Amino acid sequence: MRSTTIAATGRGKPAAQAVGGRPGAGHPSSEGRSRKKVSSPAQRRKVVQQVIEQHDYSERRACALIGLNRRTFRRPAPPDADHEVRQRLRELAQQRPRFGSPRLHVLLRREGLVQNHKRTERLYRAEGLSLRLKRRKKRPSHLRVVMPTPTGADESWAMDFVADALVHGRRIRMLTIIDTWNRECPHIEVDFSLTGVRVARVLEQLRQRGRRPRLIQVDNGPEFVSKALDAWAHEHGVKLQFIRPGKPVENAHIESFNGRLREECLNQHAFVSLDDARGRIEAWRTDYNSVRPHSALGQLAPDQFRQLHQPKTGEPTNLRMVYSAG
Repeated sequence: MRSTTIAATGRGKPAAQAVGGRPGAGHPSSEGRSRKKVSSPAQRRKVVQQVIEQHDYSERRACALIGLNRRTFRRPAPPDADHEVRQRLRELAQQRPRFGSPRLHVLLRREGLVQNHKRTERLYRAEGLSLRLKRRKKRPSHLRVVMPTPTGADESWAMDFVADALVHGRRIRMLTIIDTWNRECPHIEVDFSLTGVRVARVLEQLRQRGRRPRLIQVDNGPEFVSKALDAWAHEHGVKLQFIRPGKPVENAHIESFNGRLREECLNQHAFVSLDDARGRIEAWRTDYNSVRPHSALGQLAPDQFRQLHQPKTGEPTNLRMVYSAG
């Protein structure tokens, strides 16, 4: 009885048809459901134009549907203020395919094209330049060997080996050396075979050019535990610091450097000969030392960091060395 009385007197919840005098107003129409949320006037212009072309709507109806003033729709779009930056960003990304947004921003800022990193990030995403990174499975952490933090050049170096192959399949090896203070790479030795004698010879050549470290951190590879390297280190007062077996994370600086070398150089080129490999790797090393920004150095290149903090010490970074067999 109560429900009948309410319906008769018109009290209670009215039918959907009675709301606003429109049939079906209690349920969103197909037009309302399909309405997309767009932000900028340029995006709204595109959506209005699509509605007009695809659904045969009038300009008035399409603008009302999207929520765009007709004057705004008719007003010509302003020129793209980011055109020059977009073009240069694409060029740099093509030249350095393993650089992400932060390092590309540093290069753009050096050229005076941008100041705010948010603008670079926005254009980087808009151009679809995001890198696809392989996420490694996290593993339990291990106790690390605590190394003293270097305060100047040539206090602490790190060495390791990297392997690759020529286009016809012959394997090549690289001896990589970095200064852990400013991440500088004094030299990369490239050959088919590298022995402990060869490692000692490379270090002696660097010493004769004024580069002698106090400490070198290495793993337990046969070349680094050789008598030749031990004799050279003892003769010149250089301490060899060996990491624990199976713990490459304790030599993280050189491992990180080797990863950049592989991503930015080895994976980007097909070496046809040993000389070709040496030339391309040396060109990358020079660029790494003098141009490539490093996040740990405040986005400075190793040479820039060295000149800023030790302008009167040491020899020039890019030392070209003569390759010799042995």
